[in-house]
Amino acid sequence: MKASEFFTKEQQEQIRDAIREAEDLTSGEIRVHIETKTSGNVLDRASWIFKRIGMHGTAERNGVLFYLAVTNRKFAVIGDQGINSKVPEDFWDNIKATVKKHFSEGRFTEGIIEGISMTGTQLKVHFPFRKDDINELPDDISFEDTPL
Repeated sequence: MKASEFFTKEQQEQIRDAIREAEDLTSGEIRVHIETKTSGNVLDRASWIFKRIGMHGTAERNGVLFYLAVTNRKFAVIGDQGINSKVPEDFWDNIKATVKKHFSEGRFTEGIIEGISMTGTQLKVHFPFRKDDINELPDDISFEDTPL
């Protein structure tokens, strides 16, 4: 299955809505990237994608990427250095565990949405939404259909 066909148009809209709702709580920026397949270490690949899609360019370095390789069933959640410098070391553990539980039950849309919601709620503590906040990154899901 191609990455761009993994979620229906309706599911993609639900994920975009979840991103918008989470970003209404925080100045943090959340993106979702779906690939057909990856090889090697999933965190290395997610970090490379993070940079390639410009997530390191936010003013507060507070971007978060949810990465999923559908054929491999590998995923990662990573945050930029602005977040990681302020949060405890285990900050991402509950989010990843929640997403993984949904994924193991085949509920990928629900897993991504709940992970995004948890991220917004938790980032609100360190990066609250400000009235002058601008949306620095697109809310659309990015896809890569060509396997590595």
